[in-house]
Order: sequence, then structure tokens, then C-alpha cells
Amino acid sequence: MGRKIGMWLYSNGGGDKIQKKIVKKLKERGIETATDINLRNAIAKKGHIYHGKHRVDELDLFFSYNAGEQTQYQTFLYQALNRVMPMINSYDAFSLTEDKFQTSFLLQQHGIATPDFQLCHRDDSKQLQKIMNKWSKMVYKPTDGWGGVGLTKIENQATLDMLLPFLNQMDLRFFYVEKFVKYDNTDFRVDIVDGEFVGCYGRKASKTDWRTNVTSGGSVFLREPDDEVIAIAKKAAEVCGTDIAGVDIIYDLEREEYVILEVNGIPAFATPEQEKMGLDFNKKKINLIVDMIDRKTKK
Repeated sequence: MGRKIGMWLYSNGGGDKIQKKIVKKLKERGIETATDINLRNAIAKKGHIYHGKHRVDELDLFFSYNAGEQTQYQTFLYQALNRVMPMINSYDAFSLTEDKFQTSFLLQQHGIATPDFQLCHRDDSKQLQKIMNKWSKMVYKPTDGWGGVGLTKIENQATLDMLLPFLNQMDLRFFYVEKFVKYDNTDFRVDIVDGEFVGCYGRKASKTDWRTNVTSGGSVFLREPDDEVIAIAKKAAEVCGTDIAGVDIIYDLEREEYVILEVNGIPAFATPEQEKMGLDFNKKKINLIVDMIDRKTKK
């Protein structure tokens, strides 16, 4: 019996064309692909998870690659599926990289520099005040989320006083805050697949924002990483257990060292517009993903 995998890949920004290329290359290796397996439309019953005509749990692998449309229901089924079948990324790696605190904690445990951070209880206002006095500037981050959504720079007590009622309305029981890192308003986004360096580009914050995320107004530019940046990204991907990772790195001007801001488990492929400007890592990324699926589904 031949191999068959399930795939859910984002379709915007050229994702639909990327999917066709992956499907074609997998077919050349005798691997069929059931596409658009959006677990939002799946049903669990009688020990199986059904999506249309497919019993997803009986496929040879599930490749989930869509950050913008994830829901709690989907991730709940994602976890259940990973108990019985291979995934890219594994549920453990996915859930780890979705959580900023857990990621930073684990990276620092393995000697990888991240911004200084603290996790404190919502009702411990004294601790928050101590952090404010110590750091002067800090960044509130939701423990989950992507694209810079929810990030708030806290520069004084007035900003903190404005933020707290909003967070209380959201019924958050704890806060994750990072010391604001003095940097040149640019970062490195380094893509790693199956332990291999795929490509890198830079992002630059706009004149009206401090965040480099494209969704926050940042812009992409060509950037070559040195060996140290690549080594840091590879180690971070390994520590987090990610098959695929996009590692965001900045240079801390005060500590004079590279620090990791985030490990993204679903880093986007280069868009058609970015390819035109010279970002040419999509082919290598696709080939490495296909090689990995081939290896993981060998019986």
C-alpha cells in the first residue's frame, strides 16, 4: 500500500503555489497528498478523526502549516493526532513555540541568550513596580500570538497604568514581560528545516514603530547572516524540537551579543514579491521538507 499524508498549508502570499510544488515532488516519490485538511472541519468519533472522506489518523503523516487560521479546536485535535501519528512540527514543538515564556525559559536553560524576562502574577503590583524601576523600559508580550500582535512597550508608570485595566478585562492571571533591548531596529529571520540552514532575510521597523514584524509595518530586506547567527538559529531549533523553525535574532547593543526574540514554528515561505527582490530560498526549503516527509513516512 502506498504512502499518503495530510496537509494544511496557508494559501495567501503564494502559499497555494508552494503547496502545488510540494504535492508534485511528493508524488514523484510515490507519496500521495490529501490537501486542505483543516481540522476545524474534522469530527472525532469511534476512535477516529474524520475530515470528509479521510480518516486523518490513518494517514502516514500530518503536515500542518497555517498560523493565521489556528483555533483551539484545531490544536486540540492536533494534540490527539500526534499521539498516534507523525507530525511536522510535533505537537510538543508547536505548543512550545506558541508560548513566549516557555520558549525563552528553555532557551536560557540551554545557554542561548534571550532578552531578560519575568513572569509575574497579575495581583503582584509590587513586583511589576520593581521590574519597572529596574529596567526603565520593558515589553509586555502575550504568551501566545504571532506577528507582533499585542506587544506593548512600557516606558513609564503611566503606560503601565493604562495597560493594566485592559489586561484585567481579558482576565489574564499572569504577565510575561521582557526588558526592552536596545538595538538598531533590524532583525534576522533565519529559516531552519530538519536541522539545516535554509535562508535568511532582515526586517526593519518603520519610522513610526519599534517592531520589525511585517504585520506591524516592518519591511523586508536582503541580509546575509554570519556563521554565529546561523549556529545560534540551528541550536535554538534543536532545543525547541522543531522540524521547521524561523528564528528571530537581534543584536543587543548594550550586551554586545546576539539574542533570540522568538522561535516561530510556522515561518512563511518567501512571497512572490520577495522572490523578485532576491529571496530565493523557497526551492531549498521545499526540497528539505519533501526529504523529511519521505524519511518520516518510510515503513
